[in-house]
Amino acid sequence: MTETPVETVTSGFIERYGHEPVGVWSAPGRVNLIGEHTDYNDGFVFPFAIDQRASVALGIRADRLVRVSSTFAAEPVEVHLDELSPDRLEGWAAYPLGVAWALGQFGADLEHVGGVDLHIASTVPVGAGLSSSAAIESSVALALDEHWGLGLDRPTLAKVGQLAENRVVGAPTGILDQSASLLSEADAAVFLDCRSLDAEVIPLGLVDDGLSILVIDTNVSHAHATGGYAARRASCEAGASALGVDSLRDVRVDDLERAATVLDDETFRRVRHIVTENQRVLDTVRTLREQGAGAIGPLLDASHVSMRDDFEITVPEVDLAVEIAQSNGAIGARMTGGGFGGSAIAVVIDALVPVIEREVKAAFAAEGYRAPTTFVVRPSQGARRDV
Repeated sequence: MTETPVETVTSGFIERYGHEPVGVWSAPGRVNLIGEHTDYNDGFVFPFAIDQRASVALGIRADRLVRVSSTFAAEPVEVHLDELSPDRLEGWAAYPLGVAWALGQFGADLEHVGGVDLHIASTVPVGAGLSSSAAIESSVALALDEHWGLGLDRPTLAKVGQLAENRVVGAPTGILDQSASLLSEADAAVFLDCRSLDAEVIPLGLVDDGLSILVIDTNVSHAHATGGYAARRASCEAGASALGVDSLRDVRVDDLERAATVLDDETFRRVRHIVTENQRVLDTVRTLREQGAGAIGPLLDASHVSMRDDFEITVPEVDLAVEIAQSNGAIGARMTGGGFGGSAIAVVIDALVPVIEREVKAAFAAEGYRAPTTFVVRPSQGARRDV
């Protein structure tokens, strides 16, 4: 009989530490329905949580050590709370231990809290653009916030996770991933204004419309901490500076004609993606409210073209996945996530899911690409305490 995620993380905790945890918390990965690279430009994003989650079991220690272990590492990593520092944390443990450090930057008195044992297990695919890192960060943030009695709200915990990723891991990401992991609800997406951090949960109605969201993981791994992501962020900042605005959020679609006369070609195309992508997020939310999920396909398709041609963050495998999904009846398809690998998503009539899965795999084989992994995701509840 297959173990549940709670059973898996609990048994792993007991095996590593020899005592029972006091609780289990979990947080989901996410799919960004639309709104790519807009978050760190103070723009709009529209992600939802998926039904793959990272779970963390927490146990109490009598000293001030934080020990962390996981199903994907051979040995636990430990650090004294007095020695938590971004410069001392590395590897996979930088994600959970970075959260502990970041909580201190948001008011936690780390000199007067006790040590903990943490064990992590996750079903979120790594490197697929589904934010396995934010799932870990968000589950650990929720667990430590509750255990240490900090009383931080979820938008603040999203900032904690973002700070850990930016300062400790070294990935210059925005707040999209952590917000999706912490704020989402079932069968809905989170419409997030990344400037004000105002968030609204928008029903998707996929079940009622007979639609599924198919993820096509190309198995081309990506890493936000590498140069491509940082270079795109730098281009956006340069474009905003040249246009005399605080961020690209302040540039409208009808400003692009002037921007083309001010910016070099590459910077202009980077800026054009952000500006038009912000508008596509707004249009997607409006279309959902007025017409339902079956009408958002053209916006998803246009988003992919913009990421491919203007922001240049797709790879041939992702482009092929999108093309095959579109040509076999998907309502709309696009790359999701930071790019340079990862996954595509397609909004698909339920009956066409196996058809598109088959055709995508055949096309990858014909091109000599590594076989993709395909699966349906359900918009799901955000971070929670499970036990």
